[in-house]
Amino acid sequence: MAMTLTPTRTLPPRVAFAGAGVAFASLYLAAGAPTPLLVLFERQWGFAPWVLTIAFAAYAIGLLAALLVVGSLSDHVGRRPVLVGALTVELVAMLMFVFAPGIGWVIAARVVQGIATGAASSAFTAALVELAPPEHKRLGAIVGAVAPAGGLGLGALLTGVAIQFTHQANHIVFVTLAVLMLLGTVCAARSAETVTRQSGALASLRPRVAVPRAARREFAAAAPVHLASWMFAGLFMGLSPTIIRDLFGIDSGLLNGATAFVPPTAAAVAGFVLGRYAPRRVIMLGAAAVLAGAAIVVAGIAGHVLALLWVGGLVGGAGFGATFSGALRAVGPLAEAHQRAGLFAAVFLAAYLSFGVPAIVAGQLVAPLGLLPTTLCYGLAIVLAAAGGLAAQWRITLRSAG
Repeated sequence: MAMTLTPTRTLPPRVAFAGAGVAFASLYLAAGAPTPLLVLFERQWGFAPWVLTIAFAAYAIGLLAALLVVGSLSDHVGRRPVLVGALTVELVAMLMFVFAPGIGWVIAARVVQGIATGAASSAFTAALVELAPPEHKRLGAIVGAVAPAGGLGLGALLTGVAIQFTHQANHIVFVTLAVLMLLGTVCAARSAETVTRQSGALASLRPRVAVPRAARREFAAAAPVHLASWMFAGLFMGLSPTIIRDLFGIDSGLLNGATAFVPPTAAAVAGFVLGRYAPRRVIMLGAAAVLAGAAIVVAGIAGHVLALLWVGGLVGGAGFGATFSGALRAVGPLAEAHQRAGLFAAVFLAAYLSFGVPAIVAGQLVAPLGLLPTTLCYGLAIVLAAAGGLAAQWRITLRSAG
């Protein structure tokens, strides 16, 4: 919808668009940052290994709760107030990490962080489409898909570097992120509003998933693809430090960060490079790459070949970026402006259920089954989901052709 009343002094449109993209990526930079730190915390504080997956997945739980409650709020009250509020809550989470005295505080910080990211994700994704320059509207959807993956990977890598070369990694990482969140809040507050206010803000807080009728077939066909690609991301972001330490016998913060860096960074590059191609082709190509990448990862873990783990992460990560970018571009045009944040909330809901729930289940299975069998079963589940996603995309292609 058209822009309406905004503050008298707002950022130029292109600056606001760039600032929104950086702030969105910063949220996921913060989400990826704890991955290498969790193993360090385990050594420092002496908690059980399964607590690692709880600390990892607590973020997804908070994010899902926020998506269900406030995922479509910005369609009613505007993008700017939701983004300012969410970035302020994220700033609080960063300070909780800085002063955390134990794993309980870290888990609480992850929940708060998830709530902030969930509140902001659909609003940021919609705002990027709306703030994009008129001649580059497609760029908004591409940035919305690339920023989460790129942020996750870069956050893990930079934290790994901080662990390897400093003795205050936790403080360095989260103080820096707190400053980024403060700058992002200022940028959001100074950006022009992109939607008019709509009635029904209180009603929108009822937990629900809002997929417009016109987008339902496309959304359903993408569901198994999201399951496979986000499970793949969860394997690297949640389990890879434990796999490297316990299965490969290597204890290195830098290696943990670099390994977690590979898939989401490949995802960001693939999402950007393939943005010029038709969404259906990109989704199918991505699903095939996730399937192949998961198979390579399983082979690498079973054979204790670390190089295969990285190669599989690169291939599957590229597939992750392709599927998510293609899926967003496929459903985005099927929603009206006042439906867009609700639709993107549903997409992120499906994504983060796939990201968090399987990781929690895997964490609980490690004790009775062992880490190696659990990890191999997890990888095979990704292969099956990716195959189901390919089949669903093929059916919808045939139906469209018919």
